[in-house]
Parts: sequence; structure tokens; C-alpha cells
Amino acid sequence: MNLNKYIEHTLLKQDATKQDFEKLLQEAKEYDFKGVCVNPFNVAAAKKYLKDTNVKIVTVVGFPLGANVSEVKAFEAQKAVQDGADEVDMVINVSKLKDKDYDYIKHDIEAVKPACEGRILKVILETDLLTKDEIKKACELCVEAKADFVKTSTGFVKNGVGAKVEDVKLMSETVKPYGLGVKASGGIRDKEKALALIEAGADRLGTSSGVAIVS
Repeated sequence: MNLNKYIEHTLLKQDATKQDFEKLLQEAKEYDFKGVCVNPFNVAAAKKYLKDTNVKIVTVVGFPLGANVSEVKAFEAQKAVQDGADEVDMVINVSKLKDKDYDYIKHDIEAVKPACEGRILKVILETDLLTKDEIKKACELCVEAKADFVKTSTGFVKNGVGAKVEDVKLMSETVKPYGLGVKASGGIRDKEKALALIEAGADRLGTSSGVAIVS
């Protein structure tokens, strides 16, 4: 198994320095990771550095709370694509999911989808904050809204666990029959956890520990 081809090497910390960012890009190139996941303002620089590689440029919108209005998320996605993003990871509005305002969730995703201009759209559910029923429902809404992937976590929930094997299994069982992928992210720090999540159905792993996992 080429574990490196599952990994989106991630740097989303708000206090990350230019040196941290350059290290991320160098490692992504050296280990030939599937992608790098960076904050929007770093997309253009990442694209320039990695232009002669197969490494995908992934960025986040509505991050980390998912509480932006849909028009703002769509604009963020559009700008990210203009800057060179290959894939967009958007955060759903967890409050609206809790309130069972399912039309809002669906329309939120549908607003961002065309702004991605054919690029892969992943939807971050923030599973640490959801019940199993809410995870399943969110996945079903992602299918209806024609997202490309569902994703577990932002990694920003205080005391959150991040990607859990049972959640990834549930997400996989819900969306795979409809052709969507699953991205596990949050708390993936070693090879054992990475392999367990892949076994459960993860097609991608979002982690800042990519080098440690493949080494």
C-alpha cells in the first residue's frame, strides 16, 4: 500500500510561520503526498512551489466554524480556485444541522459546488459535535447536494478526538454507494491509526503527521 497517496499533508494552525509552510511544501514534494491542505492565503504560493509535481493543492472555506453565510463560502471557494486550488474542503453549519434545518445545509453545499468549477468539493461534518444519527443525516445531505467527499473534522474542536474508526465506517457505508469519497482528519498521528481508518473506508487522510506515518 502506498500510504503517501492517501495523505493530505496539512498545515492549518493559525500561528504557523513562513518557515513552517515552506517545510510542509518541501516534505510534500519529497514524500510525494496526495496533497497539501493549507489556509486560503497560502494557496497561490503552494501552487507555484508544487507546480511540477502531482501534489494536489487543497484549501478550506468557512473554516473552522462553518458559520459564514453561504455567499461568503462560495466567494472563498471561487477565489481559492482562481489562486490554484485543486480541491476545496468546506465546513457545514453545525448549528443548522442541530436545528434540523436540512434545507439550509443542502443549499449551503449547493452554493459552494458551482464555485469550485469542477474541482473536488469535500464537506467537513465536524463529527466530534454530532450524534451518529446526525452524522448519517449530514452524509445523506451531502449526497443530495452532489458533494464529492465527506470529511470528519476540522481538528479545531477543543478536546475533540477527530477521526474515529466507527464514524468513518458509518460515513463510508452511507456515501460510498453513491460514489462519494471519505476523508478522515483530526488526531491521525501514527501508522496504526492511519491503516485502521483506511480499513474503515477512508480514501484520504488529512494529517500534519504525514512524515511520521510514512516513515
